[in-house]
Amino acid sequence: MEEEEVVLGMLDKVLEQEDDELLDGELDMDSPLNSGEMGPHLLRPFQGDIEKGLEMKKLVLSGFLASEEIYINQLEALLLPMRPLKAAATTSKPVLSMEQIETIFFKIQDIFQIHKEFYDALLPHIQQWDDKVTVGHLFQKLASELGVYKAFLDNYKVAVETAEKCAQANGQFQKISENLKVKGPKDSKDLTSSVTMEALLYKPIDRVTRSTLVLHDLLKHTPKDHPDFPLLQDALRISQNFLSSINEEIDPRRTAVTTPKGEARQLVKDGFLVEVSEGSRKLRHVFLFTDLLLCAKLKKTAVGKHQQYECKWYTPLADLTFQTLDDAADSIPHIQTLPEHELDEMKNKICVFKSEIQKEKTKGQSRVVDRLRKKMNEQEACLLLHSPSIPFRIHNRNGKSYLFLLSSDYERSEWRESIEKLQKKDLQACVLSSVELQVLTGFCFKLRTVHNIPLTSHKDDEESPGHYGFLHVIVHSATGFKESANLYCTLEVDSFGYYVGKAKTRVFRDTTEPTWNEEFEIELEGSQCLRILCYEKCYDKSKLNKDDNEIVDKIVGKGQVQLDPQTVQSKNWHMDVIEMNGIKVEFSMKFSSRDLSLKRTPSKKQSGVFGVKISVVTKRERSKVPYIVRQCIEEVEKRGIEEVGIYRISGVATDIQALKAAFDTNTKDILVMLSDMDINAIAGTLKLYFRELPEPLLTDRLYPAFMEGIALSDPAAKENCMMHLLRSLPDPNLITFLTLLEHLKRVAEKEPINKMSLHNLATVFGPTLLRPSEAESSKGHVTLASDIWSHDVMAQVQVLLYYLQHQPISFSELKRNTLYFSTDV
Repeated sequence: MEEEEVVLGMLDKVLEQEDDELLDGELDMDSPLNSGEMGPHLLRPFQGDIEKGLEMKKLVLSGFLASEEIYINQLEALLLPMRPLKAAATTSKPVLSMEQIETIFFKIQDIFQIHKEFYDALLPHIQQWDDKVTVGHLFQKLASELGVYKAFLDNYKVAVETAEKCAQANGQFQKISENLKVKGPKDSKDLTSSVTMEALLYKPIDRVTRSTLVLHDLLKHTPKDHPDFPLLQDALRISQNFLSSINEEIDPRRTAVTTPKGEARQLVKDGFLVEVSEGSRKLRHVFLFTDLLLCAKLKKTAVGKHQQYECKWYTPLADLTFQTLDDAADSIPHIQTLPEHELDEMKNKICVFKSEIQKEKTKGQSRVVDRLRKKMNEQEACLLLHSPSIPFRIHNRNGKSYLFLLSSDYERSEWRESIEKLQKKDLQACVLSSVELQVLTGFCFKLRTVHNIPLTSHKDDEESPGHYGFLHVIVHSATGFKESANLYCTLEVDSFGYYVGKAKTRVFRDTTEPTWNEEFEIELEGSQCLRILCYEKCYDKSKLNKDDNEIVDKIVGKGQVQLDPQTVQSKNWHMDVIEMNGIKVEFSMKFSSRDLSLKRTPSKKQSGVFGVKISVVTKRERSKVPYIVRQCIEEVEKRGIEEVGIYRISGVATDIQALKAAFDTNTKDILVMLSDMDINAIAGTLKLYFRELPEPLLTDRLYPAFMEGIALSDPAAKENCMMHLLRSLPDPNLITFLTLLEHLKRVAEKEPINKMSLHNLATVFGPTLLRPSEAESSKGHVTLASDIWSHDVMAQVQVLLYYLQHQPISFSELKRNTLYFSTDV
């Protein structure tokens, strides 16, 4: 009995995370890497074209080494309960059998040892870095041991299933597996984090591709005549061959489930939707398979336990029909809606919680942060439930109907078109037994492609060239309507694949031949396509959607035109026609380049602020941030932060020039002018100030390094490099950039109202803050305007987007780290 009590006591220690004993071969947490004293040895400045590649290589390696530390800590956390579990297995009260333990922890000890040895060997090479250091032999050795990962992958599915079954059968093991503690890096404020066993078992699968990414980066920044190049090349060859051989096993998630008849049931589409059930809104995860539509809810689970789904209903596609507005109007239930001001209040609360969470994080108050995050999550969930308003109703031929609320017509049509496409096949109505339904629902967790509950509808940015400048569009008229209607058009353009509404014509009432003849100036940011949607405005109360009398305008046609380079390059008006469902919309367009407006020229001015170096202005004003920047930001946040398209929509040119002259001459009436001026003109003045700087805010000197840093594949290396580059900026540039950064984040917090996402803002400001001066551009970096927009602009946007999506960056925190990082670039 004494032996059993000792062993069970060991398990309790693991459960309570009070056991500080570490595995043999523990990381030296007092090493220079972990103590934060790696700076001058690891990160020296970029010095000329010859050394630049090797300095980037050093950044990649140090970032990768930091991620290795995290990975080893994760493996260590996974192995920590193994010893007491094995000891308990030899007693009369085992928690798990020895066979179960060997299955769950199969090859983890070997993987840990491989990476521990790799870490210990790589660390001194980075600490004693010089241009002749070689590390390729270490990566060769790491790649040669990938066979251990093959064995782990072959056992992975059985290991996870065994862990799940053991957790269900044994409460003590369930508590252990749901709350494993992973140590953070030595210099991290978060000393430990709670992670599930299932999540940690997936880490080796996730890690197996990391070394390949890093090898690509290392080869990119290693000269071909360097002795390390062939070694790294060989390591990459071994890694790629290994990945090719086990490609399907790396991702245990499958896109299809086999039915009892041996047929493949493919997942076509999934996403989070709001369902109206018994008069109230419910968040559901909807899965569209090749033969059925399944609606599931996320089960409430304990902290750290993986999510599971519960099936609410399913309907075979063979039995599914759509109800029109007229068919469904009488039976649509009353839907709870919140007043607009309450939705706005939720958004404000979320912004406040985000701000408070960041403040408490800096203080290391983890419990306070957890409470605030819980409150913020409640607000976000509530906002998600009550924001969608466009009904999407489906009907089962057996009599059951279902109602969803979506955020956009586009989303609704996408779901409907996907279902209708599948229904064109010869489908047979399928009936699932309770066991089959349970199995299918269980697979949904692994099959899902949408993992996070969205608060706003965003599409992934498609990195494509596109056009930059201003597209002038005149919407002339439309023909082909068979009946008179109240008609209007909306115009959208894409920014790297994300469509943004830019303009809307007036409603032309009771006509079959609307003639608008309205002109719009649309700013293009990487745009390739113009989309025109034609709507019928609904005023007839008998046709109102009875969901709280919300009017739903009907899309009568939609179409798009590619922005042909030849057409765009012409300065003349080009007339075109879009045909949509028998309707023809006639329009004209012409393009004006903004390339000339972004050319930087050496400063010849001795006074004023426009076209004068920022260091000169701040020194003259005795300020950290130029007065013009502070005043424009203040005015925008005071009365323009909710303005739709703020910073995207251009102000009147004469107003902007008037403000420019006022700031240049230090007119006493500036504040009065600002308060009276259209907010888009003030936003345009701020953009113009940064655009006319003789050198970009992020400097010509660092431009090549920013371009290389953002192209790094390894996240840790990229973080290392991008923060190092910020430290390298002159103080006036850095403080002004951080001020603008926080302002743009506040603007983006109002995105549901102003429609300006972080990506939209990065697209507007990226080229303005990074575009090099003409002297820098002429160094062979770029030569043609088309090259500028098709290559560099995307990278410029991504640089700013990286910092916008980053957690708050503190000037004082950056400066504290300069003790370890040289800023002389």
